[in-house]
Amino acid sequence: MNVIDSLEKRTSTKITCPAIGQAVDVKTKIVEGEKERHQVFSGMVIARKGSGNRKTFTVRRLVQGEGVERTFPLYSPRLVGVKVVKSGKVKRAKLYYMRERTGKATRLKEKFAERQNSS
Repeated sequence: MNVIDSLEKRTSTKITCPAIGQAVDVKTKIVEGEKERHQVFSGMVIARKGSGNRKTFTVRRLVQGEGVERTFPLYSPRLVGVKVVKSGKVKRAKLYYMRERTGKATRLKEKFAERQNSS
């Protein structure tokens, strides 16, 4: 058995990788000197990469009209949590075309959860 495979089996996290097109709030741990605080990065998931312990996801948001992207490793000890705000309908694995869009053009159609019949 490979060393990397054995490490991946031992690593477990309760955080699931968000789907492409979801609007998320990613909470990370920031260390400043001796103080530690949590910071939230809100945006849309435009890409997922890797497998196993090397899985990452990229979140994009607009700040004062300028696009900001940040890539988070899913199994990082600095990642506190990922909260899904809403889900968008997408047909692609990478949403890099969102980089050219601004304003209302960045909106996606919302995907609603299927209702289960109670009968």
